[in-house]
Amino acid sequence: MDLHPSPALEAKCAAVRAFIDERVIPLEDDPGAYDEHENINLEHLSALRELVKRRGLWTPQIPVTDGGLGCSVAEIAVLYEEMGRSIFGPVAFNCAAPDDGNMTVLSKVATPAQKERWLAPIVDGSVRSSFAMTEPDGGAGSDPSLMYTRAEKTAGGWRIFGRKWFITGAGEAKHFILIARTSDDERKGLTAFLFHADQPGWRIVRRIGIMGPEEHGGHCELAFDGLEVTDGDVLMNVGDGLKVTQIRLGQARLTHCMRWLGMSRRALELALPYVRERKSFGATLLEHESVQGTIGEAAMAIDIGRLLTMRAALLLDTGSFARKEISMAKIAVSEALGRAVDTAMQLCGARGYSRDMRLEWMYRYAPQARLVDGASAVHRMVVSREFAQLGADFWSWNG
Repeated sequence: MDLHPSPALEAKCAAVRAFIDERVIPLEDDPGAYDEHENINLEHLSALRELVKRRGLWTPQIPVTDGGLGCSVAEIAVLYEEMGRSIFGPVAFNCAAPDDGNMTVLSKVATPAQKERWLAPIVDGSVRSSFAMTEPDGGAGSDPSLMYTRAEKTAGGWRIFGRKWFITGAGEAKHFILIARTSDDERKGLTAFLFHADQPGWRIVRRIGIMGPEEHGGHCELAFDGLEVTDGDVLMNVGDGLKVTQIRLGQARLTHCMRWLGMSRRALELALPYVRERKSFGATLLEHESVQGTIGEAAMAIDIGRLLTMRAALLLDTGSFARKEISMAKIAVSEALGRAVDTAMQLCGARGYSRDMRLEWMYRYAPQARLVDGASAVHRMVVSREFAQLGADFWSWNG
C-alpha cells in the first residue's frame, strides 16, 4: 500500500494548494463575498471557477472522456483535502456535494445520450444538480426500504407522486436524480429517474433552515404531484434504484471525508500561530502541557482519519465496495472534524468564537458531518455487521 503521491499528483496538489492560499482563502475575509446563506456568492464563485478552468484543475474526479481530469479516487483524496482547507474551496473546483456525487454516478452508469443531456452541463458548470432520496413522515433516510414516493407506469413513461426533504442544493439545481418506488419488491422495488427543474408536476415546499451555513440551494422539502418522466430518463434499469444509490453514496461518503479533513487541518492551522504567541502564566500557550496534549489528540485524530480515508480510496480504485472501510472513515473523520474545530476555538478563546475568524463558521458546520450520508450510529451498525459476518477476516488488508 503505497501512500506516496506520484510527481504528477504532487504537482497538481501544489497547484491546488497555491490556488486555495492565493485566491480562495483571502475571499473568506471579504464580507461582500458571502451570500445570504453564508456561502460564497455566485458572482465571486463564477470568477473563481473561470480561473480554476484556466489553470487546468477543473473537475479532477471525472474521467477525461466525460470532461474531467481522470484522477483516481486515491488521487482525488489528496486534492480534495487541499481544496477543503477553504470553506469556499470544493465548490470552486466543481468538487462539492451534491454535484460531485451526481457527476460520479452519472459518469459510471448513464447512457451516452443521458450523459450528453444530464451529465455534461454539470461537468462544465453551467447547471447545478440534486439527489432526491430522503423522505419525511417516516419515509426513507438511511433505510431505503421505507420509501413511499411512488412512480406509476404510463404509456411511454412514469408519473411520480410523493414528498422528499433535506434535499441538498434543490433550491438552485436544474438537474435532479430522483429515487422512487416502482414496485414492492424488497431488492428491486426502487428506480432512479432523471428530471429537469422546469418540468411540471413538482414544487419546492420550503427551504429548511439549519443551524450552520448552507450549500448553494440549501436543504429543501419537495412535493411531487404527478411529475411525468419518460422511459428514456430512467437511470440504469427499472428496479435498479437501490443499486444507483449504492454506487453513488459509497464514494460520496468518502469524498465528504476528504473535504472535511482539509477543514480539520485548517482549523488547527488557524489556532497554531495564536498558541505560539499568546502568553499565559509566564509561558506561551503552546508551552503548557495541557495545550500540547489537546493539540496532539486533535492532530492524531485527523491523521487517523486520513489513513482510513486513503485506505478506502485505494480499495475503491480496485473495484471493491469498501463498505466497512468507508463507514469507519466516515465515523472517524466526522468526529475528528468536530474535535479539531472545537479544540481550535477553545485555544483561540473569544477571538475564535467571534466572526473575526472562520472557526465559528466551521463550528456551526461541523455537527452535520455526523449526520449527512448516514448518521454515525448507522455506520457503527454497518461496521458491527461486517465484523459479525467476517470474523477474523474483518482484519484483512485486502478489504
